[in-house]
Amino acid sequence: MAVDRLLPTPEAEDLIELVRDISDKELALRVDQHELEERYPDGLFATLGAAGLLGLPYPEEFGGGGQPYEVYLQVIEEVAARWAAVAVAMSVHGLACFPLATYGTEKQKQRWLPDMLGGDLVGGYSLSEPHAGSDAAALSCRAEKISDGYRITGTKAWITHGGRADFYSLFARTSTGSRGISCLLAPGSAGGLSFGKPEDKMGLHAIPTTAAHWDGAVLDEDRLIGEEGMGLQIAFSALDSGRLGIAACATGLAQAALDVAVAYANDRTTFGKKIVDHQGLGFLLADMAAAVDSARATYLDAARRRDLGRPYSRQASVAKLTATDAAMKVTTDAVQVLGGAGYTRDFPVERYMREAKIMQIFEGTNQIQRLVISRGLAA
Repeated sequence: MAVDRLLPTPEAEDLIELVRDISDKELALRVDQHELEERYPDGLFATLGAAGLLGLPYPEEFGGGGQPYEVYLQVIEEVAARWAAVAVAMSVHGLACFPLATYGTEKQKQRWLPDMLGGDLVGGYSLSEPHAGSDAAALSCRAEKISDGYRITGTKAWITHGGRADFYSLFARTSTGSRGISCLLAPGSAGGLSFGKPEDKMGLHAIPTTAAHWDGAVLDEDRLIGEEGMGLQIAFSALDSGRLGIAACATGLAQAALDVAVAYANDRTTFGKKIVDHQGLGFLLADMAAAVDSARATYLDAARRRDLGRPYSRQASVAKLTATDAAMKVTTDAVQVLGGAGYTRDFPVERYMREAKIMQIFEGTNQIQRLVISRGLAA
């Protein structure tokens, strides 16, 4: 069911129609087989980039779409309703572009940003480590200053698009303490960079998640984004936007689960009437619809604050928390609506439920979101 969206401009309405068309033709027809076979969708991101969908919230002067976040997130939601793994990868790509677009010099932007925003270069975000997930200040991967740049040594973890991305926004330690983290724009082809076996995940099978091993790789000095020691500032400001991307992914996933559940409830009959007409089930579907609408409202509120240049960090955490918890509940309830059929692979709701779980974990666990929100209330 197409969501009745309240979009700010006719241009945005046309964009959403384009996204729906591409998603129906390029994503919906491929997702089941690719996820089942854990097969990477070769060529898909080039198609999305050629359509202008990978750089939507960034400036037109560098090849972006110049769209407000309010619109960009609704694009992500539409994609997620067809293929969650691809939507997550799109969101992560946008996250990976953020450091350069926001903190890079004019020369750096001119050199790299057009290809990144145009989809010629697809990005990954390399912040987490095996023993430093939510505690980003505990990073140990080192970027040692040498005469011709930085020598990178250490291991990074949980990289979406790991081994497939063309570049990584890499966060590594250049000195001690929480102010000793720096951000570098690392090419995926760097000598001395290798990747582990893709994680054997519960869901999102078509897009790999891997560890990265840096064995003395040397990055040129001009790969430093911002100043040394600004890494955590860059990472955390990027994550506010990234959390909104995940909130939009979760909302799209929940909407897809709701659509399947409603269609099934309208088609199946018991005791002489459609199961949607049984009050117990109808009320469950109503709660699911309310959860999806509420999730969408929270991410749009945060996005509109961002677009107006107002603080939105707390609202981003609220959106991420609300939308991902809603996705977990709605997808679980969708399985319940379908009964035994929902537990089989004949319907996609079992996959939706598996995919929803990770959304409560990455871009900051929902426990971390509660911490951010509570600190915002205490400030």
